[in-house]
Amino acid sequence: MNGRITQITLVVRDQAASLAFYTEKVGFEKKTDFSPPGGYRWVTVGPQGQDLELALWVVGSATDPAQRAWSKDWAPAKAPPIVLRVEDCQREYEAMSGRGVEFPQPPKEYPWGIAATFRDPDGNLFSMNQPPKGGPR
Repeated sequence: MNGRITQITLVVRDQAASLAFYTEKVGFEKKTDFSPPGGYRWVTVGPQGQDLELALWVVGSATDPAQRAWSKDWAPAKAPPIVLRVEDCQREYEAMSGRGVEFPQPPKEYPWGIAATFRDPDGNLFSMNQPPKGGPR
């Protein structure tokens, strides 16, 4: 297959609260916010200047019965961390901590680089990874 990943679905409890968290605390930008008449709200966020979007999905919000059926078992905080590559893990940690982001794991050095893990208000995890200088990417 020749394709490109452009969107990841992130299960959340409250789209408005999640939108505020990702835009105001993490520093992502809002990419999409659309509410068709009689439908559900479709909200996406992502790193600035990138095509990647996180769709902030509330279980039970689908209007299509088939979509409602296959997504009924989705839940917040049930997936492994989404990984973000950063240039300076310590700097990002300090900035985001200052805005109230919770880090169950502050920056820690490993042989392959530096990593820190934060969680959103729903318990979804993100790992910020900084590769070692001059090391493999």
